[in-house]
Amino acid sequence: MSNPNFSRSRRSARKTTLQILYEVDTVGHKWEEVTERVLKNNKISIDNKSFVRNIIKGVMDNKAKIDVLISEFARSWSTEQMATIDRSLLRMSIYELMFDGSLPPKVVINEAIELAKGFGGDNSSKFMNGILGALLNKA
Repeated sequence: MSNPNFSRSRRSARKTTLQILYEVDTVGHKWEEVTERVLKNNKISIDNKSFVRNIIKGVMDNKAKIDVLISEFARSWSTEQMATIDRSLLRMSIYELMFDGSLPPKVVINEAIELAKGFGGDNSSKFMNGILGALLNKA
C-alpha cells in the first residue's frame, strides 16, 4: 500500500463513493442507478470501480446497522440533524471499519478525515476523528 499512485487512485475512488452516497441521501435516487451513471462518467480504473460498487452496496445493505452505530457514538446528533456530507462519509467509513475490514483502521480513519477536510464543514474532520476513534476503541 506504499504506492503513492495507488493511494491517490483509491482516494479518488472514495471521493466517487462519497459523491454517490451524497446524491442518494440528498435526492433519494436509487443507489444502483446513481452508481452506474457516476461510474460510467468517471475515469477510474476497473479495480476502483469494483471498490466503489462494493462499498456502496455494503453501505446500502447495512445502512440500518450503520445508522445505529452512528447514533450510539454521535449521541448529541441524530443522523437527520447531521450535515448530509458528514452522514454519508460516516456511513462509508463505518462500513469499511466494521463490516469490510480489508484496510487497517487507521487508514480508513485518515481517509475519512482527509475527505472531511475537503468536503465537510470547518469541524467535520474533528467530528469524523472523534466518532470513528470512539467506535474503533469500543470495537
